[in-house]
Amino acid sequence: MSNPAEKHARFQALHRRDAPFVMPNPWDAGTARLLDAMGFEALATTSAGLAFALGVRDSFAAIPRETLLLNAAAIVAATDLPVSADLEDGFGAAPENCAETIRMAAGTGLVGGSIEDATGDPDAPIYPFAAAVDRVRAAAEAARDLPFVLTARAENYLWGRPDLADTIARLQAFSEAGAEVLYAPGLKSLAEIRTLCAEVDKPVNVVMGLSTADFTVDQLAEAGVTRISVGGSFARAALAAVERAAEEVLQQGSFTYAKAAIPDRLMAAMMSGARPEDRRG
Repeated sequence: MSNPAEKHARFQALHRRDAPFVMPNPWDAGTARLLDAMGFEALATTSAGLAFALGVRDSFAAIPRETLLLNAAAIVAATDLPVSADLEDGFGAAPENCAETIRMAAGTGLVGGSIEDATGDPDAPIYPFAAAVDRVRAAAEAARDLPFVLTARAENYLWGRPDLADTIARLQAFSEAGAEVLYAPGLKSLAEIRTLCAEVDKPVNVVMGLSTADFTVDQLAEAGVTRISVGGSFARAALAAVERAAEEVLQQGSFTYAKAAIPDRLMAAMMSGARPEDRRG
């Protein structure tokens, strides 16, 4: 298994390539092994996928920091790929909370993670500009001497504030504060994504699968995107397959869903850490 420093170097190198890379989001060790076997080059945790697996809503109050980091540690242990984490709001309003979360995350073997500027308070959903920047600065200072890539998220679009100018200004300030990757989930058009990428000086992450937007990797590359994640959408797709199978059994009394299931031998190979070329035939 690679050590965190080597994984960190690989992760940083992915962000310097000419073409974007897709970083899918497993929600447990098994899905991490599957996605590793499929040939992806890096993984990221998903708080939404973890929440669904635990049977709770995806919300700030649903998953304690310790639970999220235990899940991240299991994913890290299941793969030799670099793993980044959704660290939500840093688990506390104070900059010191964000810094401590970064240090704790690095202690699990994670080599990256995101801090967002959403508060979890519906009446004041986004941290004021200065406070948001202070939080990112503290996280960046904590990450500086660690093998850790800090991503800073501007959450305006997810909380009914589709203000592109403010979103760009926040990401520019987050970059100046030390963030290495910038992220504004929920942008609605390629034009918005293209404008954002042109106005910032760090790699940009875009999440797909959250809405009806179905931009391709090639389209996002043309817009200037460096990294593409899928958030909780793989988890929701997996649960949709379970729902379809259950509906067939309950409504039709048949079991044809099993024809589309991954064969046992392939599951065994992937759970043993086999790469795609090792599990054919």
